[in-house]
Amino acid sequence: MSLSVDIRHRLGGFTLDARFEAPPGITALFGRSGAGKTSVIRAVAGLLHPDGGRIAVDGEVLTDTETSVHVAVHRRRIGYVFQDARLFPHLSVGQNLAFGRLFGGRIARDEVERLVHLLDLRPLLGRGTADLSGGERSRVALARALMTRPRLLLLDEPLAALDAPRKAEILRYLFRLAEETSVPMLYVTHSVAEVAQIARTLVVLKEGAVQRSGPTAEVLADPAAVPALGVREAGAVLQATLHAHHPADGLSAITVGDVPLLMPEVEEPPGTLVRLRINAADVTLARERPATLSALNVVPVTVLSIRPGEGPGAAVALSLGPERILARVPRRALVALDLAPGLECFAVINATAISRADVSVGALA
Repeated sequence: MSLSVDIRHRLGGFTLDARFEAPPGITALFGRSGAGKTSVIRAVAGLLHPDGGRIAVDGEVLTDTETSVHVAVHRRRIGYVFQDARLFPHLSVGQNLAFGRLFGGRIARDEVERLVHLLDLRPLLGRGTADLSGGERSRVALARALMTRPRLLLLDEPLAALDAPRKAEILRYLFRLAEETSVPMLYVTHSVAEVAQIARTLVVLKEGAVQRSGPTAEVLADPAAVPALGVREAGAVLQATLHAHHPADGLSAITVGDVPLLMPEVEEPPGTLVRLRINAADVTLARERPATLSALNVVPVTVLSIRPGEGPGAAVALSLGPERILARVPRRALVALDLAPGLECFAVINATAISRADVSVGALA
């Protein structure tokens, strides 16, 4: 299942001009507030009639302004999860889920049981929605949307009102859903950390225009994407394998390809695949291997490309084993170190600078 979007629509002070392909899995639609993210998914849902363009799901045209096609909202078979969950307050959790089943062609009982199990909803079925925590409400809203048997799931910043622990909880559920169901998802967010944890594909919007789109790891590690992502959010997401734990130090050993790294300890067994986000500001470069440092990760890298920023900094793309990382360095350092594409040097990464929130279980693709 794939989504194709090519639309134009006037929005206040700018024109939305969004063109991208969303393959199976989770596609993150990233951008700052007002970038046009919600307008895109409203158009996909059929709630917004674009001034021009075409939208198709798995080859079926839902909107085409040239041929005057606009499939009605209720006939699109698209699930929509809003930021505020929008559960029915007069119904129990079980009744909210039953309402979703009314629009799903009576989803099979075994499928209902699977969703209830996936989202750990069994203890909540008899409770009223007013008694639920934010994380529980988000899980119920997800389940209700999936009860409609959608061919595509739209999620409009569903974690924005949650605290960090609840966000981490729901992100784990979303990743499990993507892995264990066949429903593709279009996930709206302005958090690079969320993107790095769950998205297979990334579409970056700025003032209504798509700046970059493609596999998440490639886009996040591209220096050209830094202006759209924001210099403070710039960083790369890597695929790594847990190798061993060192409880005495509170660290875990991982390998990126054959390159060993240390990071804060995680509660997963050796051999587990993890996604690891490393912020560009936490990577320092050296021409020669430093002799004595408090940072525990000193690894050989090769400079791939350099993009000077508008300010005093520059983004440097580096190869780390089979993966790419980014370093944010002062422009003056480019000259002092004589950095250029093809140069072999060393990246210094402080193990304690890697946040546990930037580590998630699962493969990048």
